[in-house]
Amino acid sequence: MMEWQSGLHEECGVFGIYSPDGVDVVSASYHGLYALQHRGQESCGIAVNDRGVISCYKDLGLVGEVFQPSLLESMERGQIAIGHCRYATTGSQVLENAQPLLIRHRKGNMALAHNGNLTNATELREEFELQGDIFYGTSDTEVIAHAITRARLTAPSIEAAVEAAMHRLSGAYSLVITSPRKLIAARDPMGFRPLCMGRLGESVIFASESCALDAVGAVFVRDIEPGEIVAVSQEGITSHKSHCGRRGSQCIFEYIYFARPDSVIDGCSVHEARLRAGVLLARRHPVRADVVVGVPDSGLDAALGYSQESGIPYGVGFVKNRYIGRTFIAPGQKQRENAVRIKLNPLASTVQGKRVVLIDDSIVRGTTSRQIVKLLRDAGAKEIHLRLSSPPFLYPCYFGVDVDSRENLIACRHSVKEIAWIIGVDSLGYLGVEDLPNLVPRCTHGICDACFTGNYPVPPPAVGDKCQFEA
Repeated sequence: MMEWQSGLHEECGVFGIYSPDGVDVVSASYHGLYALQHRGQESCGIAVNDRGVISCYKDLGLVGEVFQPSLLESMERGQIAIGHCRYATTGSQVLENAQPLLIRHRKGNMALAHNGNLTNATELREEFELQGDIFYGTSDTEVIAHAITRARLTAPSIEAAVEAAMHRLSGAYSLVITSPRKLIAARDPMGFRPLCMGRLGESVIFASESCALDAVGAVFVRDIEPGEIVAVSQEGITSHKSHCGRRGSQCIFEYIYFARPDSVIDGCSVHEARLRAGVLLARRHPVRADVVVGVPDSGLDAALGYSQESGIPYGVGFVKNRYIGRTFIAPGQKQRENAVRIKLNPLASTVQGKRVVLIDDSIVRGTTSRQIVKLLRDAGAKEIHLRLSSPPFLYPCYFGVDVDSRENLIACRHSVKEIAWIIGVDSLGYLGVEDLPNLVPRCTHGICDACFTGNYPVPPPAVGDKCQFEA
C-alpha cells in the first residue's frame, strides 16, 4: 500500500522479554523491534528492569537511528525489558508520546507499551483529570497507565490491577508491562491487535508478531488469547482469563497489509492469506493480460496468487529503494510527486508494450495510486488493470489504524468507474467483503472489517480526532 503521504500507516509494535538465564534483554529487544519496524516508524524505545529499578530510553526516529551501538552498549542490563515502535494513532508525533511509558507510583515503578487505540479514552481522561491526575502527553496509552496504577492501589498484584483496569477500557490494546518483579502481557477481549508468546531457552518473550520471535532465535509457543493476561516472574508463568470468552474481532487488515508476510497471527499465515486474496481477485475480476505485477511490498504476495490462479505470468514490475524510510520529507506538491519516483522505479523491460495487471492492497485517497499508474504508463505499459486485495475503504477505523475520515476516502465520493478514470487505469476491481473470511479460514476468533462495512464490534468514540488531547 503506497499512500505514503496521505494514506494508511502502521499502528505500533510491542516486544517484551523476561530472562532468568542471562540473555541480553537489551540486545534482544533491539533486534525484536527491528523486526517490527514496519509497524511504526515515528519513534521507538526500550525500558530495562534491573531488579526493580526501571530505566527507559526513547526518541523520535527509526530503531537503527535511535539505538546506535554506543547507546546500546551504555544501557543498563537487567532481567526484564520491553520495547515499542510507534506510529501515532492517538496523539501527535512528539517525544512525550513515545513509548514505553515509565510510571513511578506508590506501589512501585511500572513501564508500559501499547499497540491499539481506546474508544473511551476521552471519557476516562476527563474523569481522571477531574480527580486530580496529571497527564504529560496526549496519547491514549497514558490513559491506560492511569487506569492500571489507580487499580494497583487496592489490587493484590500487578496482574490483578491490569485485570481490574480492563473492565474500564474499551477498544483495542495489546500491552506489555514490566513491574518491579514481573513481565505482563495482555490483549483486549476482542483481540483486535495481535500478540504472541515465545521462548528462548528459559526466557519468555512477547511480541506483536511472530517474525520478532524469529529475529531473536526464539521458538513460537502460542498466541495470547483475546482477553487473556499472562504474568511471568521467578515463580513461573500464570494465565488469567476472566476477560476471555467473547467472540473476537481480529483486524483483517493485519493480514492484508500491516503484518510482515513471514508472520503467523492467530494460527493463520500472513503470506498464505495474501496469496488467497490474489486467487480470489483473479476469480472475481478476471482480465486478458500479459503480466501480473505487485506494488511492493504488500502487493507482491497477492500478485503471485493472482498469477497462479489466472495463468498470467508474474513479473517484477518495480524496484523499491529500501533506504528511504517514512522519515523522508517532501515539502510541496512537486517534491511529493518526485518522492514516489525516488522510492519506486518501474522495470520497463517487464511492462513495455504489455497489458499489465497491477496488484495493490488498497486505495485511500488515490493520489499515490495515480502516480504509480503514471510510472507504468511512462515505462510503456499498454494497458493497466488495477486489482486491490481489500474492499473499498468506506469508514474510519477507531482500533489502531490511521484510516482517514470519510470525506477524504476516495471510495466514499466516487464510483468504481470514476475511481478508475481518476487514477488512470483501464479497469479496477476490489476484493469483495464476502471474500474476507476466506483469507483466514483457520481464524477461530472472528474478524473486524469495520473500515469496509461500518459494522463496529464495539461502539466508536464520540470524538474521532487522533489529536483530540492536543489543546
